[in-house]
Amino acid sequence: MGGTVCTEEMKEEKRSEGREDSLTSADRIRRFTVKQFGYNVLSLARRGLKEVPDELWELLELDKLNLSLNSLTVLPSQLALLSNLVVLNLWGNQLSNLPPEIGQLRKLRVLFAYRNRLKEVPEELGACTQLEVLSLANNQLSSLPASLSNLTQLRKLNLSHNLITHIPGCVYNMKALVFLHLACNRLENLAENIQALVELRILIVEGNSIHSLPKALCCLTRLELLNLDFNDIKDVPQPALCALP
Repeated sequence: MGGTVCTEEMKEEKRSEGREDSLTSADRIRRFTVKQFGYNVLSLARRGLKEVPDELWELLELDKLNLSLNSLTVLPSQLALLSNLVVLNLWGNQLSNLPPEIGQLRKLRVLFAYRNRLKEVPEELGACTQLEVLSLANNQLSSLPASLSNLTQLRKLNLSHNLITHIPGCVYNMKALVFLHLACNRLENLAENIQALVELRILIVEGNSIHSLPKALCCLTRLELLNLDFNDIKDVPQPALCALP
């Protein structure tokens, strides 16, 4: 009896090995995908990746992709093949740029690219008009391309811990913003244009070099949290002035 059982187990093991050998590399990665709330999700976080495996670009069905906390320095142009992505998580890598092909991810709603080495953002990102959440914190950015004015559905924008000296003009066209994080930059003032962000509820600008506040700040009637800590503010608009044209 014991010999028969062992024989059967060996046969099953060989059959399993045969099935493994018959899998393509893409199939092996695909086995790590899970279904969450109707989305096809793949996490390759904390895998020590220095480059993205080529097989990944065959998983056209992916909706959410997590490549965070690796050692990636480049994202190849094949990223455009994953046109169904709604969430892309790239934080905690060593990326010095994002490929222009990212603009072809027209369904993208959430992009996390914080804690990288980005010095600029491709203007093509402005084509991702479904974006609702964008985090570019902890990079080396000093500006944003004007094309990001097209991100009119963006609700949360994190630009903290960069090298920004003034709020990029494109931000004032993001009329749906409810959260704007600009802490630990090099801001010296807030422009009167801030009044365009009528939906803003949270504005964080601590740790800058702001000297005064614009009267237009009073126009943000939905504002619930304003963090101005660790600045050099000497002039605050009086409430009575807010009613003046």
